[in-house]
Amino acid sequence: MYIDGRWCDAADGGRLAVINPADESTLAEVAFGGRADAERAIDAAARALPSWRAKTAYERAEVLKTTAELLRQRADGIARALTLEQGKPLPEARAEVLHTAATFEWFAEEGKRAYGRVIPPSAPNKRHLAITHPVGVVGTITPWNFPSALPSRKIAPALAVGCTVVSRPADQTPLTLIAIFECLEDAGCPPGVANLVMGDAPGIADAYFSRPEIGKVSFTGSTRVGKELIRKSADGVKRLSLELGGHAPLIVFEDADVEQVAKAAVIGKFRNNGQVCVSPSRFFVHEKLAARFTEAAVEETKRLKLGPGWEEGVAIGPMFAQQGLDKTMALIEDAKSRGASILAGGGRPTRFEKGYFFEPTVLRNVDGSMRLMTEEPFSPIMPLIDFSQVDEVIQAANNTPYGLAAYIFTNDLTIATRMAEGLEAGIIGVNDPVPATPQCPFGGMKQSGLGRELGTEGLEAYLETKFVSIGLRG
Repeated sequence: MYIDGRWCDAADGGRLAVINPADESTLAEVAFGGRADAERAIDAAARALPSWRAKTAYERAEVLKTTAELLRQRADGIARALTLEQGKPLPEARAEVLHTAATFEWFAEEGKRAYGRVIPPSAPNKRHLAITHPVGVVGTITPWNFPSALPSRKIAPALAVGCTVVSRPADQTPLTLIAIFECLEDAGCPPGVANLVMGDAPGIADAYFSRPEIGKVSFTGSTRVGKELIRKSADGVKRLSLELGGHAPLIVFEDADVEQVAKAAVIGKFRNNGQVCVSPSRFFVHEKLAARFTEAAVEETKRLKLGPGWEEGVAIGPMFAQQGLDKTMALIEDAKSRGASILAGGGRPTRFEKGYFFEPTVLRNVDGSMRLMTEEPFSPIMPLIDFSQVDEVIQAANNTPYGLAAYIFTNDLTIATRMAEGLEAGIIGVNDPVPATPQCPFGGMKQSGLGRELGTEGLEAYLETKFVSIGLRG
């Protein structure tokens, strides 16, 4: 752990093994504690808050920009650690680390633009101002699927505006965030400003919500846990940012280029084995293109090389854990029992003696009664559904409690506009299967979360607005 500028063990001496999902070997053991360690980190962050908040935006930016430079310099090594503990192929891991560097760099600059405003008064002897103020100490909790990118979306903007941070990574993927904190330390981040705690999630969350020093909690994970955090936040009226589950539609219209869209759809679906909150998980294809698109998508899927993420040419690594494998098989068996047909994949490859490998799978004859159409699948499954009318597909796409992302493939500006306005999703990719970028807002509608990360909205999420009214003499 990293608390108050020092690397340390858990208070109770606890340790946890980090497992490689490609061969099930133990990569390392890390400190693993709980609430007591979170309390120590909160104390350190509270002590550091006044001096960090008092620094200029330019001084804070230097720490963040240097962190970004160090991340780029160390990208290969950090990417390898990410691949070993999480499973995704090295090129994907390296791209994630570079996205993390871009996030730190962008918020370093955007922190200089945390403006207030002058408001015209309604009385001649008054002046009105709106000024910003950092929310205070921020507690973060992030999952295993993007162990570099997701923490950076919380840590970078919080530090940029003058907050201090206590960050908890997923139990199973701490090594990547440890490497990021090494960059923060080497960039000159003062003691207590950024703290890293590994340990029992409920205990750490309880510390976040019980301590008055914590001004905000930022969480990325399941909708179920997000709802629990909303309940926990009530007593202390804690501010929350929640990026929760998704069930994204991908919609292909009749004017789309079949081969190009099939490639984009396969990339969007199977990157990180579909273990992506914004992964497309319901594929609606116009009936005039359905046969050709199905053939092209199956062909593209079968080309994907499956294997350990560090091997050359591998496009699909192992799934993250046995639990994910079990859920994937259960979703496929449920779909088959209700009439779905498997066109590609559908099982575990036999050539791997160990590891959580599963074949990328394409299904047809899918309907709304199947579990994979109602639950967030988080699996390498591409279900294909035909449609004919724009209004029909908007209704089908919106028929879910989730509203994180949606994807449209068309060259018709009118259709693209109608879909962008009609779809109930916080992120909409038009001819773009991977839309996330540091300067644009990221977040969901409905049960997919509260608030936004990235973009100017991601900076404002860590600021309070104060209204100042000045009465003039005379």
